[in-house]
Amino acid sequence: MKNLILTHILANTGKGGKQLAVLIDPDSISDEAMLVNTCKMSTAAGADLILVGGSLITNGFFERCISIIKEQTDIPVILFPGNIMQIDEHADSILFLSLISGRNPDMLIGKHVLAAPMLKKSQLEVIPTGYMLIDGGNITSVSYMSNTTPIPADKSSIAACTALAGEMLGLRTIYMDAGSGAKQPIPEKLIREVKQHISIPLFVGGGIRTPEAAKAAAQAGADIVVVGNAIEKDPSLIAKLVDAVKS
Repeated sequence: MKNLILTHILANTGKGGKQLAVLIDPDSISDEAMLVNTCKMSTAAGADLILVGGSLITNGFFERCISIIKEQTDIPVILFPGNIMQIDEHADSILFLSLISGRNPDMLIGKHVLAAPMLKKSQLEVIPTGYMLIDGGNITSVSYMSNTTPIPADKSSIAACTALAGEMLGLRTIYMDAGSGAKQPIPEKLIREVKQHISIPLFVGGGIRTPEAAKAAAQAGADIVVVGNAIEKDPSLIAKLVDAVKS
């Protein structure tokens, strides 16, 4: 199995490059035209990655969503799964998320045991990722569904040590998330301290609604800034976000 996407991410991070990832939750897509428009705007703006996933996926649109994205753009599609049902071979890769900020064994290893045989048979590039929930000011879907408590936003040392432990365990990337619908993004101080303690790529998402917030996350140390809700409401924002992150 070729590690093309991870290799690209590592090379870009090694050069100090910043990337913008568009997060698409199939449950939030009202119609196919909306998704096609988002894909076209992502391509035109130069977005680097498209993540697909959500906490539930209740509308049966998951597979069709990925199919449409692959038809409309050449941007790599990475699965961002909320459960083991969110696996589709038409994507390019999957973030194999281990929720290292919590103490729920199912989210640390249990669900992975069930998913591993399916992934082994697939052609998906598997990217082992340490997933860390950070308090974004309210109870988010992922916190509720995973039955875990987020790391407090003012406890940057806990976040840094957690990320470092993830890297020492062999995880290839770290994803810090304030969660969908977070009231505020992850503080710059926390991002900065985590990045200073690890040498692997850092995804940061949740609560990022403006180009200014995206730029602040990138400047603080995020290698890949992830934006979802804001783009759902206004896809034309993608170009401004890309410019902000890469400036």
